[in-house]
Amino acid sequence: FAAHAVRGAPSNALASPDSFASITDVSARSAAIFGELGKVLQSPRCLNCHPSGDRPSQGDAMRPHQPPVFRGVDGGGLEAMRCTTCHQKENFDPARMPGHAPWLLAPREMGWQGRTLAEICVQMRDPARNGGKSHEDLIHHIGDDTLVGWGWHPGYGRTPVPGTQAEAKALVTAWVETGAVCPD
Repeated sequence: FAAHAVRGAPSNALASPDSFASITDVSARSAAIFGELGKVLQSPRCLNCHPSGDRPSQGDAMRPHQPPVFRGVDGGGLEAMRCTTCHQKENFDPARMPGHAPWLLAPREMGWQGRTLAEICVQMRDPARNGGKSHEDLIHHIGDDTLVGWGWHPGYGRTPVPGTQAEAKALVTAWVETGAVCPD
């Protein structure tokens, strides 16, 4: 996928779907597009809220969340310690506290921390392992969901997700339109 990096672009930029047009094999193009989308999916902003277990991580270093909190039944924390106890409707930068309404973890079946990009891809294609989402739902989730969009505006001290949400939506749309093929 490195052959399709945008020359002179910042390392946090995303290549456009058009930049993969020279890959004539549609399956190979689809897998390459997903590889570019992987820059988003494997960023700490996404991985912190997609833990494979019940405890989120935090920060660019993805350290275990402090105080120790856990998923709970609905992804919004245990009854005694709801996510919204600390995470309010918006970032509170003086305290370095991220925020958005709602604030919660991805469903357990959408956990992908510790998985390879190929494993994440296979999981994302499977509605039984992606929160019941169709391909169109995935496009909306990545491209339009405001909680996902928070990753591009995470506030003081946190590295944003690469590119923009619109660029990520274009990539996931192109991936779906080319057959949603996973990289090896």
